[in-house]
Amino acid sequence: MGNIIEVKSLSKSFGDLKAVNKISFSVKEGEIFAFLGPNGAGKSTTIKMLTTILTPTKGSIKLNGFDVAKQGNEVRKSFGIVFQDPSLDDDLTALENMSLHGALYSVPKKVLEERTKQLLQIVELWNRKDDLVKHFSGGMKRRLEIARGLLHHPRVLFLDEPTIGLDPQTRNHIWNYVKDLNEKEGITIFFTTHYMEEADKVAERIAIIDYGKIVGMGSSKELKKKTKKRSLEDAFISLAGKQIREEEASNVDRLRTHARMHRKR
Repeated sequence: MGNIIEVKSLSKSFGDLKAVNKISFSVKEGEIFAFLGPNGAGKSTTIKMLTTILTPTKGSIKLNGFDVAKQGNEVRKSFGIVFQDPSLDDDLTALENMSLHGALYSVPKKVLEERTKQLLQIVELWNRKDDLVKHFSGGMKRRLEIARGLLHHPRVLFLDEPTIGLDPQTRNHIWNYVKDLNEKEGITIFFTTHYMEEADKVAERIAIIDYGKIVGMGSSKELKKKTKKRSLEDAFISLAGKQIREEEASNVDRLRTHARMHRKR
């Protein structure tokens, strides 16, 4: 299979801050590919450039054969995306949210009806299609966003920290749905995460990114072999020079840390 995403010397600066610094990578068609790194590493900035939301400072991106900088409309038709922050209309039903997305992408009515039923059945929400989204749990909303993102038959599905804030059991269910969709649809999955176990269990290949640079790339097995470590977490520490746990701390832990730092001043 060929590459559906090709990134060369990609950079993004915000003033003096280099959020992404000369990264290059490719993603194969039908692959499940992960960007693993702490908060602020450049994961979301990269996805925003891949999906035409941000303009790169330097470098080039090709997605589904289209130049992201010059062929934005074709690129946007080629992908679906689940943002880190919720993007559903809580005052609409699941069915209405799907229909609104279909209208935005000019999906023919018959195709829209068939595709909506198919996808909602896959994510086990067909029996809740007429319920208002505001009554859904966090996990149900994520499942609906994934179904919505696939409605227009995209070639690539981007998932930006899709399970953040969800409990471990719900996170596991979400990834089971994603892997099932990858197999049934043959769709390429590109996701960002700071959960080590997600990258280890779900991704076929992983790019470890820190401070805007890719410091390692390969399958979990390859990364462990390269660093001579027994776990992906140890491989990450070897490549990035620090643990990722500090970025996974709960809000309570972060407040405690902030309070301790404040008392020391």
